[in-house]
Amino acid sequence: MRVALMDGELGSVLKVSAAVWAALWYARLAATCISPGASRLAAFLPAVVLFYGIPFAFTTAGSRGIAAFFLCWLGTFKLFLLAAGRGPLDPSLPLLQFVCSASLPVKLRQSTTPGKAEKKHPASAATKILALSAVIPFITCVYQFKEAMSRWQLLLVYAAHMYISVEVLLALVHAVIQGVLGMEMEPQVDRPYLASSLREFWGRRWNLMVPAILRPSVYGPVRARFGDAAGVLASFLVSGLMHELIFYYLMWQPPSGDVAAFFVLHGVCTVAEAWWGRHAGWWRRPPVVAVPLTLAFVVGTGFWLFFPAMIRGGLDELILQDFQGMVVLMEQAGRCLAGAAGPVLSTR
Repeated sequence: MRVALMDGELGSVLKVSAAVWAALWYARLAATCISPGASRLAAFLPAVVLFYGIPFAFTTAGSRGIAAFFLCWLGTFKLFLLAAGRGPLDPSLPLLQFVCSASLPVKLRQSTTPGKAEKKHPASAATKILALSAVIPFITCVYQFKEAMSRWQLLLVYAAHMYISVEVLLALVHAVIQGVLGMEMEPQVDRPYLASSLREFWGRRWNLMVPAILRPSVYGPVRARFGDAAGVLASFLVSGLMHELIFYYLMWQPPSGDVAAFFVLHGVCTVAEAWWGRHAGWWRRPPVVAVPLTLAFVVGTGFWLFFPAMIRGGLDELILQDFQGMVVLMEQAGRCLAGAAGPVLSTR
């Protein structure tokens, strides 16, 4: 049954890929023919509706989560920006680059000049992917003993699983983008454990594609009309709502509001942090204190609001089922390859 499930998932990937290519070809054509504004936005609506419906095509939680993040959030926001005549999408891009830019969590940029090009080490990237991927099965096996684990131990496992999964996913995307398009990908995570403030953590350290898409689509317009604090609060509110949507796609559970509350709380604290910093002469945290305090706040509020939403929705069970199905499929593929190779080797 698990093999049939994974086979069906592969078929869904092919169908979804074809649908995404068709939708983005249409969006690129519409952007070429229609000037920025309400008419272009109306023309994009069929593609936006399709993107929000794509997670329903998948049966595994992992596939639904990836589709929700890549397409329902980042992809649709990029189309909204394109409707307003703003980047990162550009209808003048070749179709392949346009589709990859719109449907993957990357911000593409042309490689630097040969003299200043950053040296890449494919072997190091492959080693990183293999090393991190080897940890995920171990973490997944730990879920089988969750009944014997305390709440805090289980939350730590969730946090480690999420961080490693994000690193592996982004490393794979980076490898594909660089190999297929010959272009560079903006860094996605920049040592979040060194953040000395909430603004630095969320704006310059963690999951950088999200602030990169929220700045022009939410923060900038709101800030221009209502000020910096309103822009920050609006960005965190939108982020919280989109996370609630992704959690719905992952677990088919109605939103609890806890995840949105987590991001709203961080938005309020980020605004308060900036307000305090504008007062000259007020006490400033030294870096040796600021970094652990920032991380403690992020982790502590995550254990309070963010990760419990995963536990209540049974995400660990869904991930375990996904992983077991993938293992069975890989074992079957290995047996098939061995069976096919046997007659060939016996003739030599």
